[in-house]
Amino acid sequence: MTTRIYLIRHGATILSAEDRFAGATDVDLSDEGRRQAEALAVRLADDRLTAVYCSPLKRTVETATIIVRPHDLTPITRAGLREIDHGRWESLRRIDVEAQFPEEYAAWEEDPFTYAPLDGESGLSVMARALPVIREVVLKHTDENVAVVSHKATIRLIISSLLGFDPRGYRDRLDQAPACLNVLDFKDPVRARLMVFNDVSHYVDQPGRSSARLSKWWDVEKE
Repeated sequence: MTTRIYLIRHGATILSAEDRFAGATDVDLSDEGRRQAEALAVRLADDRLTAVYCSPLKRTVETATIIVRPHDLTPITRAGLREIDHGRWESLRRIDVEAQFPEEYAAWEEDPFTYAPLDGESGLSVMARALPVIREVVLKHTDENVAVVSHKATIRLIISSLLGFDPRGYRDRLDQAPACLNVLDFKDPVRARLMVFNDVSHYVDQPGRSSARLSKWWDVEKE
């Protein structure tokens, strides 16, 4: 038994490049994001996908719809796949959050897995709702290829858990570009092998360079 999951981040939105916290904010894909999804649809057109699951947010539903158009599939939404909710930080830029909530932001930077901003979610909470969806998909689609379209933080937390990484470092050590492709092969619901990670070769020749993007880790000068 091998179930292959194509774990995909949604395409770019108008907020993608603005360094804003927009987890629970329901924004549309940008024109660029649609082009990215269309390029991925072409790439996966011959891969015999049998189902597609996605977060209920508009950017993931649209990405999923575009990607599986060649397969004549309808996206199945699962709330557990939605993005992390940043609470009162939603739609704010990182520099504004640092200025308005310095103690809260510092605690989150130190441990985003167990700490959450006011009215928001921790990484632990996201993992607790997302992993059961992955388990459901694996059990329901034995020996099939299934697309799962989700979000940056949610995907990084799923991969961290499945591969045994320390989830406290998910923001610093794992990246997910818009409309990127990850491929995971499952022998059973708890045994997964990562075959492809953060691949955007369907729309760019080379992967982008790492940058801060809501995390100060890449900004800090090492002594």
